[in-house]
Amino acid sequence: MSTLTSTTTECCVPAVRDSLDVGAAEDIARGYKALGDPTRLRLLALVASGEGGEACVCDLTEPVGLSQATVSHHLKILVEAGLLTRERRGTWSYYTIQHPRFDELGRQLLTSAMPA
Repeated sequence: MSTLTSTTTECCVPAVRDSLDVGAAEDIARGYKALGDPTRLRLLALVASGEGGEACVCDLTEPVGLSQATVSHHLKILVEAGLLTRERRGTWSYYTIQHPRFDELGRQLLTSAMPA
């Protein structure tokens, strides 16, 4: 029976580094989690293709075949992730795509993966 001895000598530079803090990781994950649902992707596409890049919740229920309450729930998640903004006009809510947030999500993910 042979015994292995351990040495404390480092043979190389660590291959990984901590490049993404917890807060940034949670922010990125919230955005991508919101994008991870097919209904929410469809809603984003509908809003983006709306006149002036916006859409009323009343125009979004029929295309996705869901109740207004369910569509509103999905839209709320997209708003909380910063992917849409919501503006009340009378009794209806209008949603607009937040293009800078999409750019930010991609930039954060790529920047965290780049070597220092």
